[in-house]
Formats: sequence, C-alpha cells, structure tokens
Amino acid sequence: MNKKILITACILAILAIVLGAFGAHKLKELLSVQHLTSFETAVRYQMYHVFFLLFLSTYNNINNKAKRNIYRVAVLGILFFSGSIYLLSTQEITGINISKIGFITPIGGVFLILAWGLLLKSLLKSLKD
Repeated sequence: MNKKILITACILAILAIVLGAFGAHKLKELLSVQHLTSFETAVRYQMYHVFFLLFLSTYNNINNKAKRNIYRVAVLGILFFSGSIYLLSTQEITGINISKIGFITPIGGVFLILAWGLLLKSLLKSLKD
C-alpha cells in the first residue's frame, strides 16, 4: 500500500508542477485574473495533498485498511476538487463546459476534509494503543 501511495503522490506532484508552470507562463496570457487565481488555487491544493499522501505513505502506525480508505478518499478529493477547478477555470479556452457539474468541486473539498479527519482518527487510535 505504501508503494502505491508514494507512486500516486509522485505522479500528482509532477502534474501539479507542470500545471503550475503552464498556468504561470501560458495561461496568464489567456485567462482572466479571476480564472487564473482559481487555477492557481487548484494547483496549490493538489500539492498540499501530495504532501499529505507522502506522509501517509511513510507513517507506519496506521493499519493498511485505514490507510487504504484514507488514500482513496484523498485521491478522490484531489481529482474532484482540483480537477473540477482546472476544468472550470479553463472552460473559456478549452470549450469544455462543466458548469452543470461544478457541484463536484465542493464534494471534492468534503472528501479532502474527510481524508484529514480519517487520518486524525487513525493517528489518535494509534497513539492510544
């Protein structure tokens, strides 16, 4: 499980860096300030949660079932939260209109909060044992 989490974290980090650079150098010419700010928020939250996954992959006092659940919820949160913001903020240049499913952004945020809550619960349990 740790290897899978670590590989996922590395892939998500690479994507965050590439998207961040793309946003900083190319998208600033194409997007409004508001959309560029949203795009940057998505990159930032994706990278924050890469560090979350890196911690999860290296911390060994959480059982594998809990680790697997935390991992799944966190990855879904990243995909829904950051992924939907990437699409929403670039829809004027991509032509991909996801406004009707923009509700997945807050669902992604809830998943990210839930992942942190599950980690806290597991940490408290491991410290009690």
